[in-house]
Amino acid sequence: MYQVLYRKYRPKVFDDVVGQNHVTATLSNEVRENRLSHAYLFTGSRGTGKTTCARILAKAVNCLHPVDGNPCNKCEVCKGIDNGSILDVIEIDAASNRGVDNIRDLRDEANFTPSEATYRIYIIDEVHMLTIEAFNALLKTLEEPPEHVKFILATTEIHKLPATILSRCQRFDFRRISPEDIAARLKQVCEMESLTIDDDAAMLISRIADGGMRDALSLLDQCASISGKVDVEVVTNCAGLANRSYLRTLCEAIRSGDCSCALKTVDELHNASCDMERLCTEMTNYFRDLMIVKTLDKPEELIVCTSDELENLKNTSEGFTLENILRALSVFEETAGNIKRGVNRRVEVEMALIKLCSPKLDNDVGSLIGRISALEAKIAKGNFAIDEKPPEAKKPAAPASAKAETNPAQQPAHTAQEAASPSPTGDIPFTPWKDVLSLISERSMPLFGLLTGTSAILRGDCIGIVSSNAALGSFIKENSYKTIILQAVFDVTGKKYRLAIARGNAVESKNQTVKDPLDDLIGKISDSNIDIKIN
Repeated sequence: MYQVLYRKYRPKVFDDVVGQNHVTATLSNEVRENRLSHAYLFTGSRGTGKTTCARILAKAVNCLHPVDGNPCNKCEVCKGIDNGSILDVIEIDAASNRGVDNIRDLRDEANFTPSEATYRIYIIDEVHMLTIEAFNALLKTLEEPPEHVKFILATTEIHKLPATILSRCQRFDFRRISPEDIAARLKQVCEMESLTIDDDAAMLISRIADGGMRDALSLLDQCASISGKVDVEVVTNCAGLANRSYLRTLCEAIRSGDCSCALKTVDELHNASCDMERLCTEMTNYFRDLMIVKTLDKPEELIVCTSDELENLKNTSEGFTLENILRALSVFEETAGNIKRGVNRRVEVEMALIKLCSPKLDNDVGSLIGRISALEAKIAKGNFAIDEKPPEAKKPAAPASAKAETNPAQQPAHTAQEAASPSPTGDIPFTPWKDVLSLISERSMPLFGLLTGTSAILRGDCIGIVSSNAALGSFIKENSYKTIILQAVFDVTGKKYRLAIARGNAVESKNQTVKDPLDDLIGKISDSNIDIKIN
């Protein structure tokens, strides 16, 4: 019967374990010097060798003829443990045997001496799945087990284990296996299986495996069933990565602000049964690669990819600033969380792409920083033509009163109000009201909603709010709302006023909308003596 590669080539001794020298060296020394602990805890991500090392350790401590801390794999005990005929090594799946009754049975069995081996070994896999009651039942036995009993616990989620369990075990952390080590192992397996594999294909498999040897061998097994010659194209097809050009297409749409292209690409992927959560993850990883390329001089040290892919990443990164890339990462991370809570995954992804394609639709700090950095990058690259205007002839100085009448916008807010013509009722339009509303929108959106569409008049040192909402007066009486309005007025005008609801004739204020955060910057550029034209 055919045996899959990851089972066929499972290491038999510590020396065969790849990428975990810090663990295997310590364990083999303990076996060699007979300095064995009563309980071990192996933790790490999937496919890094936790269960494999547990089985090797179980054989090594019971082997009749150990070789330099490794099992001989030839004696009756080693063979019996491998084929399962010796029942003194018990493997327990805590995911399906997680209750307190299962642990009580284990505790009772531990009192019996081994039948054939020197030690009775309990390997509890995925130990974090045990219930709190089961952990409590295991505590005393785990701390002071019988002399003939050893425990080996394995888990991928160490943070779920109680501190009382952690303190009773000798802990070993299994690291993710490096891509170079995985690729080297894949070449060894291919040589023994009479397969041919390219260097780029081996590195691509190792990157997809994400530090797990089992995943790498499983993917190699799948590739070998298609062709005896494993290349990048075969790996791409087997891993479902064929035609991943859509990532670059979406990136280009974001760079150029083409919402139409981005949404059409999402529609095509959705019709092709592409999972939107996976798409979000892929875009996050892609922008992470762009961030590394943009930041490091030698990005290949942190990005595992072929030379062609690295060149494409470098070309794509030229169209983004680092602030834009960080903004995209933030948006996709937020979208990934929304997808888990939302109803329509496609809508969440489309909203994220529209935000990135049209930064003006998003007025948060990250979007604003990205837009400013884009302007700075264009100026630095010379994409702006700067033409200085000839200085205008100086005009004779005019009296202060005349200046106030001709250029009220250049005077402080309160000066402009004093120069304005009063209405027949003696009221003066409070022209800075739209700036006050803009500040209120940043500090209290509920209050801004109440004040939308209102105007204001000035009567002495009192500001009257003109509104068709009859209930506005009761809201303004609230101290919190009143304080926010008066503080915003003070921040805009620099003067303290009283607040009231205006009655009778009202002076309507126009354009009471929140300004875009870059409008002030653009206004200042327009008022200067420099013309800026985008090429």
